[in-house]
Amino acid sequence: MDGFEIVDPRFKAFVLPNAPLERLAEGFRWLEGPVWFADHECLLVSDVPNDRIMRWTESGGISVFRQPAGFANGHTRDREGRLIGCSHRDRCIKRTELDGTITIVAESYRGRRLNAPNDVVVKSDGTIWFSDPHYGIATDYEGGKQQPELPPTVYRLDPRDGSLSVVADDFDGPNGLCFSPDERSLYIAETGTQFSPDPIQHIRVFDLVDDGARLGAGHVFHTISPGAADGFRCDQEGNLWSSAGDGVHCIAPSGALLGKILVPSTVANLTFGGRYRSRLFICAGTALYAIYVNQRGAQRP
Repeated sequence: MDGFEIVDPRFKAFVLPNAPLERLAEGFRWLEGPVWFADHECLLVSDVPNDRIMRWTESGGISVFRQPAGFANGHTRDREGRLIGCSHRDRCIKRTELDGTITIVAESYRGRRLNAPNDVVVKSDGTIWFSDPHYGIATDYEGGKQQPELPPTVYRLDPRDGSLSVVADDFDGPNGLCFSPDERSLYIAETGTQFSPDPIQHIRVFDLVDDGARLGAGHVFHTISPGAADGFRCDQEGNLWSSAGDGVHCIAPSGALLGKILVPSTVANLTFGGRYRSRLFICAGTALYAIYVNQRGAQRP
């Protein structure tokens, strides 16, 4: 099929030969952090170097949602439908309340400032899990060069009491996060040390233990090639759809590559959206793409 690479026959059932890859908008610098708002039928994405969050709708196209935006990166929604976002410049996790005001929900750990929160997910119990590498403050391009005060870390925030705990501290560059549909596992992208000639880059998966409050045993789940995994999402059957150097890779729960959606530019992140959560929105460098697939994004408990 044109535009697809079938690695495993199972992938044929996931793609639609009459649903082409569509370019929805272009002219950005580096798109990231897509999040779908079904109740508003819109997509929000971060144009990180331009320090703005963009809004896309089918009827209205692209517009500026927020600028300046603290050099926002990853986004998600909490159980109340509020926008949860990562800020490079402000080195924090922000929550946009339903009235539009902004609350900082995490900005330090044991008296030291967070680095540059990168990606974020919310569990069904309301806890907020986020990665905090050094990337966003390593250059002026994505947030302004600043000195990190903490090692690269993945945290769990309990918004009920504001407590912040370390769930993983053995990453060089923790990046994208995604829970499995049943929330028994957490996928974390390791994108390595910035500017290293030979960075460690793969996707790791961890079991959740202690009633889902802590990470247990983990292992390397899959290594993307070409490129590296940045952001990813699970479909309702537990397949992981990951960013890659040549597009979007679909990976079975076993870790086996099923197939690829080929995209003209390196993909940074993606999310499922649309009426049935079966439209895949793809952030690829300077352009926003979308494609309908024959799978629905996970709707976690």
